[in-house]
Amino acid sequence: MSSYPHYSSILKLKGIQWPMTIKQIPNFEKQNNMSINAYILKKEKKNYTTLPTFLTKNKKDKHVNLLLVQDKYDEQGPIRYHYVWIKNISRLLSKQLSKRDGTKYFCDACLHYFRSQEKLNVHKTCCIGRSDFVCDRCLQPYASSKQLEAHTNDCERINETAIKMPEETRRMLRFKNFRNKIKAPFAVYADLESALKRTGDPKKHQEHIPVAVGYLFKCSYDNTISFYKSYRGKDCMKWFADELNQLAEKVSTVFMCPYDINMTSQQESDFHATTHCHICEQRFSLDDKKVRDHNHLTPHHNYRCAAHEGCNINYKDAHTIPVVFHNLSGYDAHFIINDIATHIKGPIDLLPITKEKYISFTKHINDAQIKFRFIDSFRFMASSLDKLSSYLTEYPNLRSQYTSLPEENFHLLTKKGIMPYDYIDSFTKFAETSLKPCPRRHYRRAQGIWSSFSCSTLGDYVDLYMKTDILLLADVFEQFRSSCLKTYQLDPAHYFTLPGFTWDAMLKHTKQELELLTDPDMFLFVERGIRGGLSQVCSKRRVHANNKYMVYYDASKPDSYLMYFDVNNQYGWAMSQFLPYGGFEWVDANIDVLSIPDDASEGYFLEVDLAYPQHIHDSHKDLPFCPQSLNPKTMLPPKRPREQTKLMATLHDKERYDLEASASSRIGAQKHSPSPEI
Repeated sequence: MSSYPHYSSILKLKGIQWPMTIKQIPNFEKQNNMSINAYILKKEKKNYTTLPTFLTKNKKDKHVNLLLVQDKYDEQGPIRYHYVWIKNISRLLSKQLSKRDGTKYFCDACLHYFRSQEKLNVHKTCCIGRSDFVCDRCLQPYASSKQLEAHTNDCERINETAIKMPEETRRMLRFKNFRNKIKAPFAVYADLESALKRTGDPKKHQEHIPVAVGYLFKCSYDNTISFYKSYRGKDCMKWFADELNQLAEKVSTVFMCPYDINMTSQQESDFHATTHCHICEQRFSLDDKKVRDHNHLTPHHNYRCAAHEGCNINYKDAHTIPVVFHNLSGYDAHFIINDIATHIKGPIDLLPITKEKYISFTKHINDAQIKFRFIDSFRFMASSLDKLSSYLTEYPNLRSQYTSLPEENFHLLTKKGIMPYDYIDSFTKFAETSLKPCPRRHYRRAQGIWSSFSCSTLGDYVDLYMKTDILLLADVFEQFRSSCLKTYQLDPAHYFTLPGFTWDAMLKHTKQELELLTDPDMFLFVERGIRGGLSQVCSKRRVHANNKYMVYYDASKPDSYLMYFDVNNQYGWAMSQFLPYGGFEWVDANIDVLSIPDDASEGYFLEVDLAYPQHIHDSHKDLPFCPQSLNPKTMLPPKRPREQTKLMATLHDKERYDLEASASSRIGAQKHSPSPEI
């Protein structure tokens, strides 16, 4: 600011710290009654791409677009940044996007694909390289200021990022993760235990300190390679990181020494008779090259089946080892991620929910070309380990560690153990030679385990508890993997969560191709119609029943009853209806939306205006049709401002309301009661 002293007297800068950071822009906007969008340059190979890093929440008449530019590294200090005024955003974007040559049905200005020359010709009238009307929020071009204004209304309300749509040639979504049909050859099941150190701070009652960690290394094709290890000590997290490093070296050696194919004469005959590729499940054509697919990790009888040459090349074991914790996101990740990141060489990829909570993270081992993907079994089976293990009838991993154990003692381990967490507040407690009292219903079982397994110290008992937990987790998740492989021929260990797995299972099982939206305004149109689930107290917050079954029945008044209704499985019901899968296009023709059946072969997303006549307000006031996402701030007195958007069911008229055609026909089909007018 010292370089521009004149502006220090024009602009209001109360509370602004220099240099200006992105976080301070909202404060600057508020003080100066203006709006700002800030963009950055992201380097991709040798080129730079312009991306938004801050988008204003409320665009004002006085609006400025700024580019945040990074200086080169300075040997005598940190990286420096400065802001540059973007005078014409169209020219900036056109410059970055016009460096590649175009082809047929391909715009040489913005590099978007189109299905026909006619569509390309229409696009050229509003291409980003030829248009002065570009949305400074999502960076999409328009042919006129009127089109841009219509788009901006939705974009500012819904969108907070640049929109990058799929190219026309890649708009079809289909199952492609064929390598996930192979059961991951290796997996690690792990758990850690913590001491709960008392802090004396009423706001932070206890501090969790990791004291022990253990893991089961599981080989899917040779169980003799599987083993269990554990460690108890103050440096247990570093020990675990070192163990993973050693595992990576061993596994890397296995992958680097593949076995040649080994076939029987019968398998050779089967190969020549096979008509379909076992990977993509498509028939071999006369031009296809049929090859022999085999398991590279086993030496004998390792032929799998015939496959296309291209399918076979990509059908290989992923060098990614899943590391499975139960409740990784909610607990274990907080303790292990720092040591994993610092004690093992290689980058780490995060899949975050928040800054402190992760769905998963992946550690790359540079020297071994191996990746450890940490996943949470709770995101596949959302129940306690105690409940999940109670469903098992066999415990192969638990049994493999206790082969000679009497049945009555083994049975004690098939349920989750008892741990005196609140008592263990330091390492000194592990040296104690007796089990401390716990609730009566647990103490007898805990004492039985202590005696049956000859625990001499509390540390021995904790080690046994942790080992049992890990082996039960392995048995539960291995059974889950086997069931999924049998039913869907997909291994869930390759996925981050159950929704990701079931999505792929749907694509594979149905073989349905889904067309992706390539038009940004179609995308915003659909996004605008996604409102969430309605949850509210109806207008009558207190009601009284009056009938003969009540003590205070008043026969002089009409009989009335109270009934509670709860509609279950709404999401499941919606997913069972006819769903769109392709053929998306804008339609301007008049459509009789009230006559479209629910099972029509063609559906419509509609933008309608709804009138809510005054005479039907009383009959609809308990649960009005067509809820909207609204900001209550506009409906409340000035002294009660609210910034959050809420889903609200109101009796107001609706403009530009998006809904699916079958919903509009159901609204209009209320023959026995009045309904809104479309």
